[in-house]
Amino acid sequence: MSQMQQVLLLRHGRTEWNATGRFQGQTESKLDAIGRAQAEGAAIAVAPMKPDAIVSSDLTRALDTAAVVGAECGLEVAVDARLREIHLGAWEGLTRAEARTQFGDEYTRWQAGEDARRGGGETYAEVGARCLAVIDEWLERLGPGSLLVAVTHGSAARATIGTMIGMDPDTWWRLAPLSNCRWSLLANIGRGWRIEEHNAGSPPEEETGDDAR
Repeated sequence: MSQMQQVLLLRHGRTEWNATGRFQGQTESKLDAIGRAQAEGAAIAVAPMKPDAIVSSDLTRALDTAAVVGAECGLEVAVDARLREIHLGAWEGLTRAEARTQFGDEYTRWQAGEDARRGGGETYAEVGARCLAVIDEWLERLGPGSLLVAVTHGSAARATIGTMIGMDPDTWWRLAPLSNCRWSLLANIGRGWRIEEHNAGSPPEEETGDDAR
């Protein structure tokens, strides 16, 4: 049996705001009917991997997704607010067009790939650090050969991956954003973390999340 530890970062299902193209950040937005179906599909796909633990962001869209996955896997879901989406401050609730109009300089810097602090919120680097702290704590608890599922958000997942594999935050745009209820699987191969799968799962919907460019 492999002693490699693995982490599966799963993005939540589609929400009402995903469907209308609004930046969510840490504002609550519920799963829509498609999002609930996506969660069920992800649960069926993840269960055969036999994860050892599931931890989720405390935002409802992630928790509701995690609950479906946990039920299919026979695991209770732990909750940690540090897995929340990036805080986008005044950008939250805006469409891309509205953000471009109201925050032109920030929007331009973000589109150029800069780790800009949007709307007075967080940077990607800050998000990656807090999410990785959760993962490190869980992996220490679970031990060798374990698989941890972390149910989180689009920008948070990208920031976590970038931090885990040692990328500079200004280059994280090179990582394609996760579509709803798709995942990235990373393995610790001894020399560090390696991406085994990215944006895996059922066929992706059009990307409408906070990281869409």
